[in-house]
Amino acid sequence: MLLDIQTFLANDRFVLSWFNGSNSVFLDGWMSALTSGFTWVALYASLFYLVVKNNETMRQIALVVGCALACVAFADIMADVIVKPLVERWRPSNDPIFKYDVAVVDGYRGSSYGFFSAHAANTFSLALFFCLLVRSRVLSVALVLWSLINCYTRMYLGLHYPSDIVCGLLWGSVCAIGVYFFYLRVSRKMFGEDNYVSTQYTSTGYRLCDVDIVVMVLVATVLFTLFRALFIFY
Repeated sequence: MLLDIQTFLANDRFVLSWFNGSNSVFLDGWMSALTSGFTWVALYASLFYLVVKNNETMRQIALVVGCALACVAFADIMADVIVKPLVERWRPSNDPIFKYDVAVVDGYRGSSYGFFSAHAANTFSLALFFCLLVRSRVLSVALVLWSLINCYTRMYLGLHYPSDIVCGLLWGSVCAIGVYFFYLRVSRKMFGEDNYVSTQYTSTGYRLCDVDIVVMVLVATVLFTLFRALFIFY
C-alpha cells in the first residue's frame, strides 16, 4: 500500500512537471494575472447582470444569487477550512523535499497546504451552476474553459498538484449539482415552471443577447490580461 501511495505521488509530481513553469517572463505575468480573483470581477458583475435582467422579481434574483454564492461557499469551506487542515498535504511550492524543483513566479508560494484546490472547486462550481441554470451551449463552453484556465494557472505557478485540481473539480461538481437541485425545488415551489421555445431565449428563459454579453466580457478580460502581460514584458 505504501508503495502504491509513493508511486501515485511520484506520478503526480511527474504530471505536474508538464504544466509547471516556463522560461517565459511573458507567460509568468499572464498566468499570474489570470489566477487572480480580482481579474474576474467584471465577469462576476456580468453574471449578476444576466441574473437581474432575466428574473422578474427580487425573490427570484435573490434565490439565484444566493445559490451561486452557496456554490462558492460550500466549495471554499470544504477545501480551505476542512480538508486542507485535516489532510495537511504540502503545496508543491512548499513541499520541503520537492519545492526547489518547482518553478514559482516572483517567489510566491502560497499557504502551506494545497489539497484540494479551492480555485478549481470554486470556479467549477460556479461555472457548472450557471451551465445548468442558463442552458446555453456557448456560455457553458466559455465558463468551463474559464474554470480550466484557472486550474492550469495553479499548476503553472506550482501551487497545486494535478490531483489537487482533479479533486477540486469533482467537489465543485458536487456542490453545483446539489445547489442546482435545491434551486429547482425551491423555484418550482415558489414560482412555478416555465418552458421557453424561442430563438431569442434559452430553454430556461435567459435572453441570448444577455448571454452574449457575459461571453464577451469573459473574452475581453482574457484579452486584457494578455495585452497587459505583453506590455509588461516588452
